[in-house]
Amino acid sequence: MDCSSSGQGISPETLAYMELALDQAKEALDSLEVPVGCVIIEDGKVVASGRNRTSETRNATRHAEMEAIDFLLGKWQKNGLSKLEVAEKFSKCNLYVTCEPCIMCAAALSILGMKEVYYGCANDKFGGCGSVLSLHSGNPQSLTRTLLSLSLHLGLVPFKFYSGEVRQEGKGFKCSGGVMASEAVALFRSFYEQGNPNGIPLSFAPKPHRPVVRRATS
Repeated sequence: MDCSSSGQGISPETLAYMELALDQAKEALDSLEVPVGCVIIEDGKVVASGRNRTSETRNATRHAEMEAIDFLLGKWQKNGLSKLEVAEKFSKCNLYVTCEPCIMCAAALSILGMKEVYYGCANDKFGGCGSVLSLHSGNPQSLTRTLLSLSLHLGLVPFKFYSGEVRQEGKGFKCSGGVMASEAVALFRSFYEQGNPNGIPLSFAPKPHRPVVRRATS
């Protein structure tokens, strides 16, 4: 899987879905959370949405993507879907998120086999889709232990065990970056300007850089 650069061809549909993700990010900002939001689309419909809730829940893993993923897992498991059926469902879903998924979230998306991810601004500190690591590529050398921990948390079985070795079965996913990056960066600027009343460690909030050039799969 690749995440190369291009400045052309953002479809109206992609922009519309990213607008919905930005709405979630604005809700996070209004709640004094790091302003990241996302939506998951299946067959042209929004099936899940999420925003950062790390301060609200006092849980550093409650990123927007994990909120949306957990909602879908709970819904599909409640409906009696098997693990294979859940995996098939995720392979037909696209994620739109306002900031490049961090290493944790990119690892989870790779395990789940999300079809495609569109993100806004880059995450130079913790980005898992090319800025720091490239977990979207499905590279078996990338953070095996991290993927194992996440797979156990998600209740999936993306690993094979043999000869005492753990081998990663992350599927990877296509990704495109820089979609409405200026709007995403503006929200981060607002977050920094309003101060930090919830005491969120600012090292976890991407700095508001200039918008990145759009990255698109080749």
